Amino acid sequence: MLTALTRPVSPCIAACELEFLPRVKIDFMRALTQHCEYQACLAQLGAFVISLPGDPKLPDCVFVEDPAVVLDEVAVISRMGAESRRREADILASEIAKYRTLLHLEEPATLEGGDVMRVGKTLYVGRSRRTNVAGIQQLAKLLQPYGYWVVPVEVRDCLHLKTACCYVGDDTILANRGWMDQDAFCKLKILDVPTEEPRAGNVLRIGETVLMPAAFPRTRELLERSGFRVRTLDNSELLKAEAGVTCMSLLFDA
Repeated sequence: MLTALTRPVSPCIAACELEFLPRVKIDFMRALTQHCEYQACLAQLGAFVISLPGDPKLPDCVFVEDPAVVLDEVAVISRMGAESRRREADILASEIAKYRTLLHLEEPATLEGGDVMRVGKTLYVGRSRRTNVAGIQQLAKLLQPYGYWVVPVEVRDCLHLKTACCYVGDDTILANRGWMDQDAFCKLKILDVPTEEPRAGNVLRIGETVLMPAAFPRTRELLERSGFRVRTLDNSELLKAEAGVTCMSLLFDA
């Protein structure tokens, strides 16, 4: 069964970590409504949604993708690059331990799940402001016994690798080439996001549907012309927190 772990929006989300976006006012109640609609959409697309307790002291706790990397055999609990976020891993680890054996990254490694894009047994891992070389190396060592191949990817001018690109199936990624080393993806086809929608590379494929923000209509047209089934939702308030549609859930088969 496809399972989606989520956490509610923190009332202090306005104090979230930001790297590349200016801080602007976030309407908490609207963000809360948008997140509820996101969870409902996951359920409609076939996921069993488990909403874990929130934490009013953790502004970024809604972004559950970052503290862990969950694979078919094991889960890796990351050591996040933003020190203020490291306590977010505790409650997720407790829940994930019901389904997977846990492995842990150790200092000096830093790695966030938003930098990990899986295509089969290959993990493309972004080297970013949040994920360092030690994090990539430790991840590769931990997962080698399970047959995973880790490919480092240089990331620039954006938060995570999956800010720049996401796998949409059919050996294809949707990408902003300017934010990543495209040579790392020589085995994959690249669909380029329109230049006027540079942040549109973050999308989430569930089953046969690609879920994406409503804020990027030209990217939606591109995906549909390319033969993908697309569903959009409004996550405008959460976009202000440097979020995307992948970062608000942790998906795995239970």
